Amino acid sequence: MSKVLLMGSPNSGKSLLFNRLTGLHHKVANFPGITVDVSTGRLQHLPDRELIDFPGTYSLQAISADERVAVDYFERSLRDPDVSHVLCVIDATRLEKSLYFTLQVIRECTRHHKPVTVLANMIDVLDSHKLSLDVAQLAVAVQAPVLPVSARSGKGLEAVVTALQGERSLPAPGTTESLEPASDERLRITAHQLAQRFGASGDVLIRNQTRLDGIFLHSFTGGVAFFFIMYLLFQSIFTWAAPLMDAVETVLSTVADWVIPMIGNQTARDFTADALFGGIGAFLVFVPQIFILTFVIGLLEDSGYMARAALICHKPLRLFGLTGKSFIPMLSGVACAIPAIYAARAIDSPRKRLLTYMAIPLMPCSARLPVYTLLIAAFIPATTALGGLVGWQGLAMFAIYFFGMFCGLLVTALVSRTSKDHYNDLPFVLELPPYRLPSLKPLLRTCWNRSKHFVTKAGKIIFAVTVGVWILGYFPNFGADLGTSWLGYLGHVIEPLFAPLGLDWRYGVAILSSFLAREVFVGTLGTIFGIESADEQMAPLVEHIHNSGMTLGSGIALLVFFAIALQCVSTLAILAKESGSRALAVKMFAGYFLFAYAAALLAYQLTTALT
Repeated sequence: MSKVLLMGSPNSGKSLLFNRLTGLHHKVANFPGITVDVSTGRLQHLPDRELIDFPGTYSLQAISADERVAVDYFERSLRDPDVSHVLCVIDATRLEKSLYFTLQVIRECTRHHKPVTVLANMIDVLDSHKLSLDVAQLAVAVQAPVLPVSARSGKGLEAVVTALQGERSLPAPGTTESLEPASDERLRITAHQLAQRFGASGDVLIRNQTRLDGIFLHSFTGGVAFFFIMYLLFQSIFTWAAPLMDAVETVLSTVADWVIPMIGNQTARDFTADALFGGIGAFLVFVPQIFILTFVIGLLEDSGYMARAALICHKPLRLFGLTGKSFIPMLSGVACAIPAIYAARAIDSPRKRLLTYMAIPLMPCSARLPVYTLLIAAFIPATTALGGLVGWQGLAMFAIYFFGMFCGLLVTALVSRTSKDHYNDLPFVLELPPYRLPSLKPLLRTCWNRSKHFVTKAGKIIFAVTVGVWILGYFPNFGADLGTSWLGYLGHVIEPLFAPLGLDWRYGVAILSSFLAREVFVGTLGTIFGIESADEQMAPLVEHIHNSGMTLGSGIALLVFFAIALQCVSTLAILAKESGSRALAVKMFAGYFLFAYAAALLAYQLTTALT
């Protein structure tokens, strides 16, 4: 199978074009460094061709880790005889920025005799402003075909397929000198000259962006807008997701009432009620919140606001040893720590990248969300203030999220001030992409895929754990007394560890099982309480927690513990791989556990004393 390489600079629309050509649905966002790995897919109209999408790159002289991924793979691919064509995407609205990298790609492809086609993307933006790009003369100047396309609307994609079918090679050189012997400095000058000759006027294109930046980057209104947007992000987790969560709970309860009586065998009936509906079902109720969280973050990414938020955060983050570019991986960690660690490749400075790795596990990821929601719903009243504008539960979620972020900043500040700096820091340089209206359909598809992936990935672990917990809790007395079951004996062994937090053995077992994955805590508790109240009517997990006698101090202690502890095996594995140090992952796991336990104990003592 022949291969086609897809290259381009960040924010050129390359990933959206990849989705258009392959029909796949990879992550698309409006910020440099979002694409952090090489993606592949077969072309829809040419199934015998494989399209390879590289991370967005500004230059073949790599600085950041994600650029190094692209450059190394590109250099190897040029020596691959199966590579038949190279597509290089440029932003037609910002020609000079894209042309420098494009000229480098054309030079290297010429050396290796690989045909290149340049795709001038976002031509629809030029059309909407009644501007034009002289693609014919530009093609002569760069000595490669230039096709005007729009990844958003699909305009011009037929010509791309035709070009790949014909395997057009480089056109005959025009009046310009060959690019093959040109140095990078010479190519930079050439890119500037070509942009001046053939590019559209930038004044019209940046006018709206400048007007909006005057609001979002203003010293006062920018800060107010930032905190307002962040508050809406966490408030929406409760307000928008509540109807969907109620619907899921109703459906599960209805299905349970219909299925369980149909099962004749007592053991099988207990397993279905306690392990499946009590354990896994308790976790599924919180999936709508994952969807809403992903949707709101996607809106911020696709609109271009993320880069502005990174710029706003650069100055305060410097106080903690980080950079504005750390903000994007850290906020991505609110969804999941694993892609956030990959996104940290976009950070140029190795030292600041390492500090960002240390901060990401403390970001309140979506795996913590079911635990937070459960405990907040159990101890914070579902009332509102200021005419319904402020919900106390949403405010509590806002507080615990920012507590985790503050702990991450505290750790990086301490490490950056106590460790020696072995690296020379690079200057902070950040591209501000244009503001764009998010594409709703790809965004909703991304949210659906993220939620589905979260359920399927966590579901396997939760199923295995809940089955194990159910077996230990059901035998040897067939659920007659949970305290004298195998699980009860195990729980009483570890109970002294969590007794200082006011937690009994049941919560100790749930915490222990959650070290595989945080969200397992909810499923384990659901299974335990399901066995415990097998003869009673099924009730929501919040009601079981109320009846268990847990105090407010213990609830706050659990929130604090889960905000800090590094309870994710997958995150530890990716940390070890990306940092190149297993010792770092082990130290972070042990250090964050001790930090979490001490902070939880302090929170318990303070809350108990005050209440």
